[in-house]
Amino acid sequence: MVNQSEFWAEIRKNNPKYKKAPRVVPAFTIQALQENTIVAKPPRCGLYKPVPPKPSNFRKFYERGIFPISIKSDDAPITWKVPIEDLDFHHYLPMFFDGLTETESPYKYLVEQGISDMLSRGGPKILPVVPQLIIPIKNALNTKIPEIICTTMRTLQRLVKSADCVGESLVPYFRQILPILNLLKNRNVNLGEGIDYSQVKGENPADLIQDTLEVLEKYGGEDAFINIKYMVPTYESCMMN
Repeated sequence: MVNQSEFWAEIRKNNPKYKKAPRVVPAFTIQALQENTIVAKPPRCGLYKPVPPKPSNFRKFYERGIFPISIKSDDAPITWKVPIEDLDFHHYLPMFFDGLTETESPYKYLVEQGISDMLSRGGPKILPVVPQLIIPIKNALNTKIPEIICTTMRTLQRLVKSADCVGESLVPYFRQILPILNLLKNRNVNLGEGIDYSQVKGENPADLIQDTLEVLEKYGGEDAFINIKYMVPTYESCMMN
């Protein structure tokens, strides 16, 4: 007795329409109902795929000579042409934060040193500027590029510690900042028995994200933990434990 599969194989053997390779067609279309077709696999969502940033406004303005800074070499300290205390922080600090997406020299170095200098000597001028810094921070995090993530995490920690009440003022903006941190928090590199030298150098994004969340909790006041927990469910308090 011939089984069903052998029967249909014999029927289709001399039928020319079954000799062609099946066409790949999009899903959920009329074509998918046609004979001798297969549905294409769904595309990858690219959830963790890095998004290369566009040249920042910081680079554009620096090349125009708008910033009151100069530098002799990549490793030399920045020379400020005016006292930092006299700067318009509403104008310059957001522009420096916009450069967090830079990875090329000398722009990356200028951004990190410029932000460090302004935060260390800004005092009470920093707090009123915090709302203007949220979008540049969010744009830098959305690139999902490890180098930029690490730079942004270190900068965010420095910002929180720079002046009184800055950590508390960031709590309402956790919904904009923390989703990417929640996505990348546990994305440590698994090398088996190998050594991840980025951890030794403090350049591992997942470790820096954990450190940053702890700093946000410590300096964010009594509402910080519940707001962090809402956006990052796997986070455990460093204050309660």
